[in-house]
Amino acid sequence: MVARTAAARVMQEEQLPLNTVLQGDCIEVMKGLPDKSVDLIFADPPYNLQLQNELWRPNMTLVDAVDDDWDKFDSFEAYDNFTRRWLTECRRVLKDSGTIWVIGSYHNIYRVGSIMMDLGFWILNDVVFIKLNPMPNFRGVRFTNAHETLLWCKKSKDQKKYTFNYQQMKAINEEKQMRSDWEIALCTGNERLKINGEKVHNTQKPEALLYRVILSSTLPGDVVLDPFFGTGTTGAVAKKLHRDWIGIEKNPVYVHAAEERIESIHQTHLDFAVFPVQTKRTQPRVPFSALLENGLLNPGVKLYYARPGRQHTISIAEDGSATVPTAVVRADSSLKCGEFEGSIHSVGCKVGNAPSCNGWEHWWYQGQDGAFHSIDELRLTFRDLQNAAKVSEELQTGL
Repeated sequence: MVARTAAARVMQEEQLPLNTVLQGDCIEVMKGLPDKSVDLIFADPPYNLQLQNELWRPNMTLVDAVDDDWDKFDSFEAYDNFTRRWLTECRRVLKDSGTIWVIGSYHNIYRVGSIMMDLGFWILNDVVFIKLNPMPNFRGVRFTNAHETLLWCKKSKDQKKYTFNYQQMKAINEEKQMRSDWEIALCTGNERLKINGEKVHNTQKPEALLYRVILSSTLPGDVVLDPFFGTGTTGAVAKKLHRDWIGIEKNPVYVHAAEERIESIHQTHLDFAVFPVQTKRTQPRVPFSALLENGLLNPGVKLYYARPGRQHTISIAEDGSATVPTAVVRADSSLKCGEFEGSIHSVGCKVGNAPSCNGWEHWWYQGQDGAFHSIDELRLTFRDLQNAAKVSEELQTGL
């Protein structure tokens, strides 16, 4: 299964300049993109740092600070107006199932966040990019500024669907739930683009940062838009992860550097075992009755209630009694647990005395090996059987 059907992809490619850097003002360029056409936006806008004086190190060498013209605004009002205009266009081109990431520093992120909320965006998380190698505060008059803030937002408060690859983020975090504080080094060494020994861009972001952003909130084949493309970090990571991308950049030097950088990347073969295209949210729904209809469970089998990962608390005495609540699967796929009857979810709620319960993760059965297995494993087995049958059918019909 692919992230988009072939017909949908052809239509999208006709409308969108996929995997292209568009040179020009981001607001004007975005006006040429269709409504609700991109899945994710990553924006690294000017921070409006308001630098007043040159900055010198203790050894009297000049710090190469961000003093580019693109970061200069006449007033807060001018910056706010600019921010409101580009965010308005972002919201227009973002799909109703999409999300947006915006990064900034204390100079601008609070102004940006306020405007985003005024426009209708709904903040899902603020993520702290903790710099492992921050620039020191050479004057010693305040704390070293060692982090930047990312705002991750959905398009509206009422938006129900958006992509969050929880399990993949947990996997890259040594099987621990990914937190909102990310310790990542600044872009240095070979990753930093240079011309004649000089940095091409003063604020080039590390690929490790974009890797987490794109991996967490898109699927292969999704379209990632970066309206402040710079030297193309977003496009480089998107290409490696088999996401389509669109970059918008005004500076021709940055455009050329980004195009060369991305062109040099060798893209691996798209193997859906390596680049999953589904999450638990997007997988086809499987009714519990399908397990009985397909012989994966039989009527009369006993299920055991325990929290996810707590199957070790289940034990059975010689008289058949168990240390946890038990239920019998009836022929109509409902459960009977004492006086409680109903679905795997409703009976789970009553047994666990909880307002909600994902029955797939709370009910266990005893396998032929004597161990206790989650019924969710049977749901995965059923999906595998469905996929295998679909592939077989497509091969027979020549598709």
